[in-house]
Amino acid sequence: MRNLTKQYLIFDLFFALLLGLISTTQVIADDLQPPQQIIQSVSTQLQKKLQDKTFTQNFAQVTQFVNGVISLHTDFDRIAPLVLGKYWKTATTAEQDRFKREFQTLIVRTYSRAFVEYNNWTLHFMPLEMSNEATKVVVKTEVLQPGLQPVNVNYRMFLNNGEWKVYDIMIEGVSLVTNYRSTFNEEIQTKGSLSAVIDGLAKRNAEALSAKDS
Repeated sequence: MRNLTKQYLIFDLFFALLLGLISTTQVIADDLQPPQQIIQSVSTQLQKKLQDKTFTQNFAQVTQFVNGVISLHTDFDRIAPLVLGKYWKTATTAEQDRFKREFQTLIVRTYSRAFVEYNNWTLHFMPLEMSNEATKVVVKTEVLQPGLQPVNVNYRMFLNNGEWKVYDIMIEGVSLVTNYRSTFNEEIQTKGSLSAVIDGLAKRNAEALSAKDS
């Protein structure tokens, strides 16, 4: 249970960083490569939203906005199979669709919580060398916070129909995809089926969203 709690804390940081709840004042857009510009653009949008305190107090509104951001810059068609690993291939089409939908809801509500709680980061982009033909990159950054050691955060991105999208984040070498894969694999083995795990995930999502709305 302690490891799981620590894992969730790491995920909260993942989500805050993916959404760009940070100030990117150390770089100029013209100095960045296209994948880096995606991260900075999202950061700028959310920084403006954070200035509206009435907006952050409305969780339903925050969730809707966050879902829009995620849909644009994250590819769940790619992430879901990576997270389920071997279980994706044996899942039915209906199970795949349900898992992808509930997993996205999980990410959205966790992002939304992070959106409200984290807003005091400074992002420093590390140099990125990439060819014009590149379709996959790792955007390396350092996240700075007063009084704390820098945190290395790498965004794994790929080119999808002309747009760069995030499909994994690594904090100090710890992968979001790998961690979720481990968590869901353990749950599947414990509960005996992927369907049971999806049912549990759907229930937790519904309860969490209901609690936030109440």
